[in-house]
Amino acid sequence: MLSLVAGCTSRYPPLNPAPGLPPPVRLDFKPPVDRLLTESVRATRTLQREGQPEVRDEAAFTTETRFTPSDGGWRVAQAVRTPRQVHDGQDVPSLSGAVLERFTLRMQLAADGTFVKLVGPEAAQDALRQVAPEGTGVPEVERFFTPEALETRARREWEAKYAGLLQRNLVEGQRTWAVDVVTVDGEERAYLLERTVEGTRPTTFGDAVVLSLKCLDTLPPKAPAELRAAWTEAGSPELAKGVTCEGEQVVAWGRFIPVRRLLKVKAVGKGGTLTLTTESQAEALQEEGP
Repeated sequence: MLSLVAGCTSRYPPLNPAPGLPPPVRLDFKPPVDRLLTESVRATRTLQREGQPEVRDEAAFTTETRFTPSDGGWRVAQAVRTPRQVHDGQDVPSLSGAVLERFTLRMQLAADGTFVKLVGPEAAQDALRQVAPEGTGVPEVERFFTPEALETRARREWEAKYAGLLQRNLVEGQRTWAVDVVTVDGEERAYLLERTVEGTRPTTFGDAVVLSLKCLDTLPPKAPAELRAAWTEAGSPELAKGVTCEGEQVVAWGRFIPVRRLLKVKAVGKGGTLTLTTESQAEALQEEGP
């Protein structure tokens, strides 16, 4: 009897079908409207030279971000609170932190979350003049806060986090790419950031998609068309050899919340080995009013 049953094929589907890939997740750009999102941000930079002690710098601050409908898209206003800078374990004054506290970064995004432009970036230079009048010998900080530098950096950071992810269905194992840079020995080194969909995870801000992050320091010979397009749209930059990284990004999709992002980048230069670790974590979302 057992052998007969084993040899028969039922015309009915099995009660427990074999598991397949989970259904796709659609990461639409639906940010919380006019509600304050608070995030903690921390960056650690270490430089290791052969035969010398490690040099370690840390920066930490809180951001407050608000998304408001504007011009058929979204206006994003982000303010920095309580910046702190530490060098080799000692708190040090931060001119950049003082500037960041005195102006609000404003970005214009399209309806689908695409970066469009910065709005009023000259406010950063006004803030710089409040804490360091022109001619006081801070050219590096002045260059950092020019409207052009701010726009380039804001666009690149936004696209490194979200380009190719928004307004599309994402399935496990799917990869997307963006170009990012790390500054080594005073020069920007470009690399390809590869994001792979690992699955989903419940968070205090709702269900979220989880992405693993890694770096590519060359364009693969048989690179997918989407990877080549991301590199071309970024201006086809020369990619720096020897840049590696690892990390994770978690984004809620029911309403767009950047829950967490951790990225550790390592690059070798003439001055030694640089390791830059950045982490952001959503802490609170303002409750809706009556």
